[in-house]
Amino acid sequence: MSISIRNVSKRFGAFTALNNVSLEVGSGSLLALLGPSGSGKTTLLRIIAGLEQADTGSIHVQDSDVSQLSAREREVGFVFQHYALFKHMSVFENVAFGMRVRHTPNDEVQTRVNELLHLVRLEGLGSRYPSELSGGQRQRVALARALAVKPRLLLLDEPFGALDAKVRQELRTWLRRLHEEMHVTTVFVTHDQEEAFEVADQVVVMRQGNIEQAGSPQDVFDHPATPFVMDFLGHVNVFHGRLEAGQMHLGGIAVEYPEYQQTESRDATAYVRPHEVELHRSPQGDTSLSVRVVHVNPAGPVIRVRLLSAAGAALNVDLSPGQYGELKVRPGEDLYATPKRVRVFLPDDYSI
Repeated sequence: MSISIRNVSKRFGAFTALNNVSLEVGSGSLLALLGPSGSGKTTLLRIIAGLEQADTGSIHVQDSDVSQLSAREREVGFVFQHYALFKHMSVFENVAFGMRVRHTPNDEVQTRVNELLHLVRLEGLGSRYPSELSGGQRQRVALARALAVKPRLLLLDEPFGALDAKVRQELRTWLRRLHEEMHVTTVFVTHDQEEAFEVADQVVVMRQGNIEQAGSPQDVFDHPATPFVMDFLGHVNVFHGRLEAGQMHLGGIAVEYPEYQQTESRDATAYVRPHEVELHRSPQGDTSLSVRVVHVNPAGPVIRVRLLSAAGAALNVDLSPGQYGELKVRPGEDLYATPKRVRVFLPDDYSI
C-alpha cells in the first residue's frame, strides 16, 4: 500500500507543527522520518495513522483519500515508544487484543498469535506478563500486537527509544529482517541517524515542520541538500571562507571547487566530515592546513583526533586503526590536515 501525503499543515495554537508537507511513500517500502525534537515527525506519523487531524491537506492510501477515516478504518498498526502493553494481560492476550475486539473466531486467534510469537522470536512466552519480559521483548510484543490485525500500514514512533544501545542494535537488525519477510509499508520515527540509515529504504529529514530532504540513505548522506542536513547527519567540521573561480579559500588553504566558476567572490561555508580529512607529517601542496594535535581518543574501531590550527580553529579527524598505527599520532605534535571532500553552501542555504 502506497501513502501519499499532500500539502498537510498542522498547528497547535501559535506553534506550526507541519507546514504544507507533501511526501510519497512507496508500496512495501520502509521509510524513516528523521529529525530533532519538535521537527514534526511524530505529528506527521499520527496524522497518517488518523490519531490527529490535519488542519489542511489530505492523506491518500493506494489512491484513496482516507483523511476523514478513523485509525481503525485506515487499517493501521501503530507501535509506541513505551510499548503501551496491557499489564494485566499475558503476552498471548496482548497480541490477540485487536483480533478479540474484531470478534475474530478463537481458532483463528490461536493460529495467528502463535504464528506471530514465532515470527518475533517469542515462542513459549505467551503465558508471561509484560513485567516478566525485558525491554526488547516487550517491544517485540508490541510489534506483534500491531501486526496481528494484518494492517495495511505499519507505523512506529521511536520504537527503540526506551532501550539501551545493545538492545537497540539487535532490534534494528531484527526489524529489517522482519520487514523483508512481510513487506508491509512501514513508516517509523527516529532522531537517531544511524538507526534510520541502517533500517530504512528511504530517509526523510525534517526540521521545524518542513521536509529538508528525502532520498535513499546513501543519497542523503553523500549529497546533503542543506547545511542543516549536513550538520545533523553526524559530526562535521565547519569553515567560513570565500568562494571564487573554482576554489574555496578557507583557513589559509585553497580547495578546488569546480561547481562555482564565477569570478565574483562570495562568502560561503564549507563542511568537512571527520573521516574525509587526511593527516600527514609534511604539507601536501597548498591544500594542507598546519595543525597541532590536542587530544587523541584511541578507544573503539575509530580513532578520534582533535586538532587546533594556527588560527585557532578546531578540527576533528577520524582515523582507521591502520592509519593511526602508521602515523602514531600523539598530543602536542604538529601535523598537516588535508580535506579530501568539501561541501560548500552559500549563506542563502543554496547548495552549489
